[in-house]
Amino acid sequence: MKECKHVAIIMDGNGRWAKAQGKPRTAGHLVGSDNVRTIAIAASEMGIKYLTLYAFSTENWKRSKDEVSYIMKLPAIFFKKYMQEFLDRGYRMNIIGELDVLPKSTQKVLYDAMEESKNNTGLNLNICMNYGSQREILLAARKYAEDVKNGIADLNLDEAGFEKYLMTKDFPPVDLLIRTSGEERISNYLLWQIAYAELEFVPESWPEFTPAVLQRCLEEYSHRDRRFGGVTNE
Repeated sequence: MKECKHVAIIMDGNGRWAKAQGKPRTAGHLVGSDNVRTIAIAASEMGIKYLTLYAFSTENWKRSKDEVSYIMKLPAIFFKKYMQEFLDRGYRMNIIGELDVLPKSTQKVLYDAMEESKNNTGLNLNICMNYGSQREILLAARKYAEDVKNGIADLNLDEAGFEKYLMTKDFPPVDLLIRTSGEERISNYLLWQIAYAELEFVPESWPEFTPAVLQRCLEEYSHRDRRFGGVTNE
């Protein structure tokens, strides 16, 4: 099968899944967070090196206070359950986003997870919290402008140089982007990083997204002809 090093997933449909079950939206978020562990293990076993998950966007603050408050508590619940297992498996945790806006208790959990796993060399499990791609690019441009002003950088900037200012500077480009729950849009997610990614939109909600569905997506990806703007011989 064609190598797929970096998979990004928009984990959509937790709330709608819970509503269909007659449960509150928060129940969907809890089941969805548990599924992160399931899919991380499957991804690692399938040879994926980087798994980047959209957990909370800069736009998600518009949701109800109760829902946002619950989501902010989920990292503590999640890592209490699974951090030791992730460490034992050699996973490295990377949290992407403007973390200084999050509650202090949430920040501590996230920074602790990164610190504890920083020397691991297995799966890079990247979780986007308070992340928005347009904001990321704007902040990168501001930092670059500041470096130019301070004489650290010049105006001869190329794509590779700009990537060093992004939050994902340590990761390769996304090979495959998956969105769950039947929606077919990008929602301000990794806009720079998915420039040549293959896209998969699946009907299953995130709580229903199983390793078998991930395998199906990878098999579809293996049949894609990635030309990166070029042409194939016909």
